[in-house]
Amino acid sequence: MIRLTIRSLALCAVAAGALAIAAPALAAGAGPVCKAADGYVADFDGRRTFRWKPQGLKAAKATLADPSVAPAYKALIARADKALAGPDYAVTDKTRTPPSGDKHDYISMGPYWWPDPSKPNGEPYIRKDGEFNPERSTNAFDAVRMDSMASAVEALSLAYYFTEDARYASKAAQLLRVWFLDPTTRMNPSMTYAQGVPGRTLGRAEGVLDTYRLLRVVESIGLLAPSKAVAPAEQKGLEAWFGGYVAWLQTGPTAKEERAAQNNHGIWYDYQLATFSLFARRADLARTVIAEAGKSRIDPQIEPDGKMPKELARTRGLHYSYFALEPLIGMAELGPCVGVDLWGYKGSKGQGIRAALDYLAPYVGNEAAFPFKELKPEDATDEALPLYDLASWAYGDAGFAAKADIIARKDPAAPSRLVIGAYRN
Repeated sequence: MIRLTIRSLALCAVAAGALAIAAPALAAGAGPVCKAADGYVADFDGRRTFRWKPQGLKAAKATLADPSVAPAYKALIARADKALAGPDYAVTDKTRTPPSGDKHDYISMGPYWWPDPSKPNGEPYIRKDGEFNPERSTNAFDAVRMDSMASAVEALSLAYYFTEDARYASKAAQLLRVWFLDPTTRMNPSMTYAQGVPGRTLGRAEGVLDTYRLLRVVESIGLLAPSKAVAPAEQKGLEAWFGGYVAWLQTGPTAKEERAAQNNHGIWYDYQLATFSLFARRADLARTVIAEAGKSRIDPQIEPDGKMPKELARTRGLHYSYFALEPLIGMAELGPCVGVDLWGYKGSKGQGIRAALDYLAPYVGNEAAFPFKELKPEDATDEALPLYDLASWAYGDAGFAAKADIIARKDPAAPSRLVIGAYRN
């Protein structure tokens, strides 16, 4: 899956001046400041972003012809042009009706669940960890549709920033109206029927993970501000939608179950809650979530030597170790907005983000040597590129930068090279 969020661009450049342990270039007062729910508005010409940093995007815009940036820029514009000519996306377009009878409700199917060949109708489905069932990607469900919408909005907003072509902003605004605002097509802000399993359950706690796709939408909306394509009333409507989703995350039965998860799902829950709370102007809630992440997520899930046992128990241990680190690093990136240093957090036994990256780093380019089960070692570290780029800045670590460059050689057009790589260089 192509992602330009924390799985790519959402982790753009490290927040300047936030961390005592940061590299000298990021010392206090050296750059733009993220101010709680206002984000980078004051230092980014009115653009209300939180993780997409002014210094990262400006560096990329100034060096678009550079060989380290040009391939990613070319790929971005190709995606944006495709989105410009592409359709709008609505949650109501699916062919299947949710159990509620309301097509405004999102539905999806658990990715690793398959028909049981021993049953006449295949139900109840059985689980095959790490093996993706393509049935989930059909038009009966909303996962691919939401991903397509979010990817298009992101590509269009970034293309608008880099080219200042208002057509990109106008199309992005239209996609936002259809998915979030238009009464005839808007999605209800809940995930009650996400990742259901035929014959077993209508929806699962794990389904909350599906809305990680909306993390990039939050940043994209901010990037569109100078275009005026999103009217003030529409901006308020978008904030209200995410405010409604924040409320559901705190009260929905499956959401509360997801919050209690002691693996990557619980971390992704926190990351989403923190991000959406900031966008909905609930900086107090975002601060609480991020401030508690050290004790509630890092301490129990990362061992002193950096291993993440819950992820290593999976059939794709290397992939899921990075997948669990992504939301932790995402919250570390949000930390400066609310005065929390998660990059520098260390548990009583030395647990921390850096310990986890130190443990995984030797396997970059040497994935076959990973001592735990990994079904797809050939692509297990592909999405770790922005993580190492960001860590190289947060810790002033040239070794992490070298790991990022190793990964980037496999894909010089990787989206994160456009922002993080440009800033780092």
